[in-house]
Amino acid sequence: MNYTQLSLNERYQISALLQAGQSRTTIAKQLQRHRSTIDREIARCGCTGLYDAAIAHSHAMSCQQASRNAKPIAPHVLAHVDCYLRLSLSPQQVCGRLDAEGIAAPSVEGIYQHILKDQAACGDLYTYLRCQKARRKRYASGRERRGQIAGRVCIEQRPAIVDKRRRIGDWEGDTVVGSHHKGFLVTLVERKSRYCLVAQVPNKEATRVGEAIIEMLRPHKQVCHTITFDNGKEFAQHQYVADCLEAKVYFAHPYCSWERGLNENTNGLLRQYFPKGTNLQDISQEQVDEAVYALNHRPRKCLGYKTPHEVFYGLKLTPIKLPTDALRS
Repeated sequence: MNYTQLSLNERYQISALLQAGQSRTTIAKQLQRHRSTIDREIARCGCTGLYDAAIAHSHAMSCQQASRNAKPIAPHVLAHVDCYLRLSLSPQQVCGRLDAEGIAAPSVEGIYQHILKDQAACGDLYTYLRCQKARRKRYASGRERRGQIAGRVCIEQRPAIVDKRRRIGDWEGDTVVGSHHKGFLVTLVERKSRYCLVAQVPNKEATRVGEAIIEMLRPHKQVCHTITFDNGKEFAQHQYVADCLEAKVYFAHPYCSWERGLNENTNGLLRQYFPKGTNLQDISQEQVDEAVYALNHRPRKCLGYKTPHEVFYGLKLTPIKLPTDALRS
């Protein structure tokens, strides 16, 4: 059934039935309307305790007219929208970030419509939209087929405070593999701020991976309480990493990637810059740093549209600008 606006006659019936002491459920049945329609109508127009049909109808007509005569997005706001879209922010992130900056943002749907109009005019804004395909994973019934890592401490023993994301300093670690196992990235992401660090390694040998992790986290040693890895043998040097960083290291259950969901998601975001099929030996650390900078300066809905960089360093919210040089400390 298609929804239609309440008529003036229906509003007079609502008013009369309310004065007669009828319940909202009874009124809805009399008018053959859904109970929620009657609830919303009375809530909108009966806030003083008295429902006036004429005033309610006049208010509804004014809202309809305002909707039809909605003003187009101002040019200076569109300039902000275009800029943030070209920084690979989603329309939702653009809208949320502009609101956070105190700029009257258009709706998410309005931004999509703007992108469609730009595309029809041979613009390129649509090329900056991100799209992820559904992925299928093999969980192997939770059985570990790669052997055990000596001295591993299971995630079940990890302090409960880590799950609550109330402090800075709890990290998740993983690796990203290039096409045909050519080139590797070691990825780290901080659980509360979503701040990420990424380094290239020539292979997945445990010593190389351990050194890369220590090198990335050493500048942040004071905010390195725990690290959670998957069960890859590349993390076999976990005890050495823990000693160097004075941190506790834990391992997720085999084939339970959701226990490190943030890290998995971050790896997926990196694929925007280095899609599956990329030979990671062909990219430079500078290119990696540029991608990391972009991710760390991208506003996140889960952070109130602050950026991971702002949350990690406790900075005030400022308009986003991406430099052309590599990641800065």
